[in-house]
Amino acid sequence: MPTARDQTIEPAVLVLEDGRRFPGRAWGARGRTFGEAVFTTGMTGYQETLTDPSYAGQIVVMTAPHVGNTGMNDEDPESSRIWVAGYAAHSPSRVASNQRSQRTLDSDLERDGIVSISGIDTRAVTRHLRDKGAMRSGIFSGEDARLDAEEQLTLVRESPEMSGRNLSAEVSTAETYTVPARGERIGSVAIVDLGIKAATINKLADRGFDVHVVPESVTIDALYALDPSAVFYSNGPGDPEANGHHIELLREVLTRRTPFFGICFGNQLLGRALGFGTYKLPFGHRGINQPVVDLRSGRIGITAHNHGFAVDAPRGGPVETPAGFGRAEVTHVDLNDDVVEGIACLDIPAFSVQYHPEAAAGPHDADALFDRFRDMVLAEQRGGDAAAIAVETTPTDGAS
Repeated sequence: MPTARDQTIEPAVLVLEDGRRFPGRAWGARGRTFGEAVFTTGMTGYQETLTDPSYAGQIVVMTAPHVGNTGMNDEDPESSRIWVAGYAAHSPSRVASNQRSQRTLDSDLERDGIVSISGIDTRAVTRHLRDKGAMRSGIFSGEDARLDAEEQLTLVRESPEMSGRNLSAEVSTAETYTVPARGERIGSVAIVDLGIKAATINKLADRGFDVHVVPESVTIDALYALDPSAVFYSNGPGDPEANGHHIELLREVLTRRTPFFGICFGNQLLGRALGFGTYKLPFGHRGINQPVVDLRSGRIGITAHNHGFAVDAPRGGPVETPAGFGRAEVTHVDLNDDVVEGIACLDIPAFSVQYHPEAAAGPHDADALFDRFRDMVLAEQRGGDAAAIAVETTPTDGAS
């Protein structure tokens, strides 16, 4: 049932660094918060979005107007807490109506101290960010909503930019932990936790890997003390150019010819480890409806995304990697804007994708990428069949 506080209209405002202001109502925790304003186009899966560590440092604007109607539960979180810096929606549901619901969205936002805003024109915010690009922003509510507009804007402009930020240490596990393989064991995988989601761990364990999740600060010696059959780089927040440690760590992994798979942030770090550049997208890809084409097969999959940076690598076939790891090729691109969405090495067992094949609240077209990873590891165990490195398994039903 709605509480008295739910029915109290308290003012709040979303302030963008270019001076644009969007008034609304206080929601979740009260106070002030700062982060990069981004929008996500998913019409479902808000619990996955909120608990995805990749959203650390960002104020997330939901383009879907109605949010919170299915409540929150203890089964769907992708991590131990809500990570977004702030949250904005047009019409939060005042009633959670679902058999799996255990709490309201509002109660979890308050519990985790997430300053949020509702009742704003999210369509106008989205159009503005689409035209002007993602930018620093702040939400002000409670006593902070009464601050002078110029003071609020100054505070926003003094907050850190996303470019140049290394946020991995803020979201990574503090200690190594292991999830045992399910079914027939084929080996082990060491996941460097840059902001891992629970669904990724489950996907790998289901395919016969003992999953060792290690802190982002792991050294090469500590990593190989686990005797991994493969190494995996997870999704995560921040600027890949600021993650020099993880780039050098990955180069050592590639030099040792240990099978490697990376997703999202892991794709950007593989690109940099191979010697390619990365760049910041104007407003990023965030949502569960991005069309991506496999350049080798021509198949199109609808995929889930959450990234603000991308790899700058040449299309058109295999090229020699600038860092000396043999040949590599761009394997996938986004059909909306031609952004690189996947890379495969052709002379060592390593590949990556920019999107999220593990997405829980989204399409499962890319789920077979985990099978491809398993097959690559098995091929390497048989003696390194180079032809198996770039082979893609049959896609799941639903891929074009």
